[in-house]
Amino acid sequence: MTLRLGALGEDVAAEALRKGGYRIVARNHRCRRGEVDLIAEKGELLVFVEVRTRATAAFGGPEETVDARKQRRVIAAARDFLAQRRGPAKAARFDVIAVVDGPAGPTLTHFENAFDSGG
Repeated sequence: MTLRLGALGEDVAAEALRKGGYRIVARNHRCRRGEVDLIAEKGELLVFVEVRTRATAAFGGPEETVDARKQRRVIAAARDFLAQRRGPAKAARFDVIAVVDGPAGPTLTHFENAFDSGG
C-alpha cells in the first residue's frame, strides 16, 4: 500500500511539474547516502524535489515529515547527481511537493525553495 501510494504521489507530482513547464530529468536518483524523488529542469534552474504522499491530512500535512535528516539525504543525493552530470552548471533549488490522496482524488501543494543545501 505504502509503495503504491508513494508511486502515485510521484506520478502526480511529475505531471504537475510538466504542466508547470518543467522537464523531468530523472526519477528516484539514489546513492549510498540518500535519494531524491524527482529532478526537474526549467530554463537555467535544476530543481530537486522530495515528494511526500499521505492518504489523509488528518495528522498533519505530508510536508511536515521532511525533517533535517531527510533534507540531508536529499542534499547528498543531489550532490551525487551533480557530480555525475555533464554540461553547464545550473542554479539549483530544493522543493517539496505534498500529495494527499483524498476521496475526491489527489491534491497537491508545491513548496518551492522548501530548504537549502546550507552551503
